[in-house]
Amino acid sequence: MHTHSPTVPEAGTTPFHQLLQAAAAEAQPQRLLFVFTAAELPPDATPAQRARFERGQGGHLTPLMCVDKTLEELDSFATLADEAGAYGPPWQVVFVGALGGSRGQPPSDAQVNSALERMVEAVKRGDVDGFLAYGAQGEALTLALGT
Repeated sequence: MHTHSPTVPEAGTTPFHQLLQAAAAEAQPQRLLFVFTAAELPPDATPAQRARFERGQGGHLTPLMCVDKTLEELDSFATLADEAGAYGPPWQVVFVGALGGSRGQPPSDAQVNSALERMVEAVKRGDVDGFLAYGAQGEALTLALGT
């Protein structure tokens, strides 16, 4: 029987490191799912909405790219952010979900792709309550939606 015991770095107690520790403690192998987003303002925004957006408030988060990672592929938020920066456009918020395997096996590629598609659609709808959110520096975020 295959046992799952990923190595998670000991250093640090950042919110992202706590996520890695929690995922490693799960009974089944986990794939972490990431949707990277940027804030945008709709073309029909009012002057007040534009002013708020210029102050760093308001707008909506648009998915730019998504990826899945095993715990073995992640050692820090900086590594994830560097890779995202190398492969995609600038982003502001990343949403994170997890997908567990079964019987000691990780989720299949088809399961991962389906989960990522559902996650991207949820982000597009603004339905992000079930995801963790991190800023570009790795800070845990609590988003005020609909304001």
